[in-house]
Formats: sequence, C-alpha cells, structure tokens
Amino acid sequence: VNNYLNKQRKAGFLIECSFSQIPLDIEVYLFCFSPTQIEFALKTVEKLSERPIVHPRLMVNGSTFGLHGTAKLKHHLPKDEWVYFPDVIQEGNAINSVLNVKHVIVGVESNSAQDTMQELLRPFFRFSYQYLFMPILDAEFTKLSISGMLATRISYMNDLALVAEKLGIDIANVKHGIAADTRIGAAYLSAGVGFGGENFSHDILTLSSTVSETGVKSRLLEQVWAINEQQKEILFRKLWNYYHCDLSGKTVAIWGASFKENTPSTHNSPIHILLAALWAQGVKVRLHDPQALEEIAGIYGSREDLILCADRYEAAQGAHALCLVTAWKQYWSPDFNYLQQLMLHPLILDGRNIYDPAYVKSKGFAYEGVGRL
Repeated sequence: VNNYLNKQRKAGFLIECSFSQIPLDIEVYLFCFSPTQIEFALKTVEKLSERPIVHPRLMVNGSTFGLHGTAKLKHHLPKDEWVYFPDVIQEGNAINSVLNVKHVIVGVESNSAQDTMQELLRPFFRFSYQYLFMPILDAEFTKLSISGMLATRISYMNDLALVAEKLGIDIANVKHGIAADTRIGAAYLSAGVGFGGENFSHDILTLSSTVSETGVKSRLLEQVWAINEQQKEILFRKLWNYYHCDLSGKTVAIWGASFKENTPSTHNSPIHILLAALWAQGVKVRLHDPQALEEIAGIYGSREDLILCADRYEAAQGAHALCLVTAWKQYWSPDFNYLQQLMLHPLILDGRNIYDPAYVKSKGFAYEGVGRL
C-alpha cells in the first residue's frame, strides 16, 4: 500500500495537507472513518461546514456507521449532495480486495450524484451493470447485511464442525462438498477458532442491534455471534480435555495473535480469550506473531507467564502443546522434525485447519483440528 501511495505522491495526485489548507474549489469530499469514529466524523463535518466552500458539493460517506449514518453527517452540510459508498476493503488484503470487486453498491439521492459517482469510478468499473445504485438507507442496510451473511456462513460451518467431530466425520470433506455447489461457493466456509476484526465485528453487532430495535423477533444474528464467541474457546477446551483437566505448570506455544493473517490487529481476536483461559489455569505462554507482538505487549505489558518470541521455533521451545491461532503463511509448512525436538510434548492444536492431519500424525505428533479426523 505504501508503494502505491508514494507513487501517487510523486505524481502529484495525492497531496496531504492540514484541514485549513484544503482548497475551497474541491468538488468531491470523501469521508472514510472507522465504524467507532462517528463522533470524530461529526466534528469533522461540522468543522467543514464552517469553511467558505461553494455549495452544493458532492459529499461521499465511505464509513460504516449503521443505518442513518449518512443522514447524521448530512445534518451539518444539508445543502450538499450526499452519497453512501461502502468500502469493500478486506484488512490484510486491501489492494486485491478493491481491484477484484465485480460490483459496487452506491447509495444515492439524485441522478446527478449517481452520474458523478459513475464517472469517478469509471477507471475501475467500466460497465453500467457493475453499479448497484439504490437509496442511501437501502445501501447502508445492504452493507451490514453482507457482513451478516458472511458471519452466518462462518458460524454455520463451525457449528457443523462440532457435530462432525461427534460423528467421526471430517469437516474438510463436508466443506468441499458444500463449496462445489454453485449456488453456495467456497468463500467463508472454513471452520476454525472464529472471526474477529474491528470493522467486521462492528457490522455484525450493529446489524443485530438494528434488527432488535425494529421489534422483529429474530434470534439468528444473536446465535451467529454466540457461536463465534464460543468458538474462540475451542482450542482451550481441546487442550483441557487432552491433559485431563490439569494444565498447572504447563507451557503452551501459540502461533499467531492477530485476528487474521497480514494484519497486526488483534481486535476481537481469539487470542484474548485463549490467553485469559490459559493464565487462569497457571499456564505459561510462549507467543509468536509476525506483526502483532507490539500490540500484544501494549495490551498485557510485562508478565512472567507471557513470553513474546521473535521466532516461531523459539516459541515452541519446551512447550507441552502448540496452538495455531492465525493462518500466517510462514506457519503452513514448518520443519516438523525440528519442531518435535523443541517441544516437551508433540501436541498440535490447529485452530485454522491448515495442516494435513495424517501427515502431522505421521511425524509423531498428536493432532487436533476443528472438525478434523
């Protein structure tokens, strides 16, 4: 991302300036805040309303503030045309997630705003069928509903994985069968230790709250969230059962802390529930993550029962078990022979189902995945 930004800076297409230095002849304003920054966004728009800009301008809300979020911003700049353009960025895969989008949702209030947005986006989306124009409120609800659907798929697979384990069924086979159905596809069908992330989690909670406020008696989203939170405990439960409810004095290695690969963020990550459960049982944790250690250190500080390791194999030194929380690519194909030499007991708890159970077991490890045999 930085390479792209630097390229645009050098070309003169990206100019960073203070608020007071924003030219008054700007025709389009784009507001991109995190879902929790609504108050900051409102103050920013209010501050902009005090500038002597010529109205009307096109104001584009690219932030997900739930229903009526755009209307709240418009309250401070009522003379301008407003558009809701929900982001499609996936954290950890920002560039590809934008460039590979087939359709875009745009909430508009007028034909002129629709025409301007289509012209702005034309270099990326050339064809009219790629634009899903709709009223702003509809677009805001659609954005939340998409996140709700994706979360439902994840929790559904995690629920099936628990059943599969009881029945002696490999959830990987079930996943491949479901994904082969063209009506369903393969996206968001991986069983594991649950989803996290600030934006995605915020969308689910906002949608659930919105449904409740309407008075509609729907428990689906509540169950989706509850299943996900319970799933974050699964590695601990497997470890607890493996050691017959006695973890005192044990050392556990953890690979991965971020809520997903390619990001340093641990917001709503399964790591927090896992750490709390392990520490409650007197376990010493040796943790490795390529990007998230600084954030973990900032949250938990210095502790005798938490050792942050710069190397993945260092984390496994003297461990009674290895828990995989995040599917970083560097974890996918470790030196299992070396790993076994480092560990006190060869137990791998695979929270992302990235390993082949048969192969890992052939290397002398005890292995447990999520719904795997």
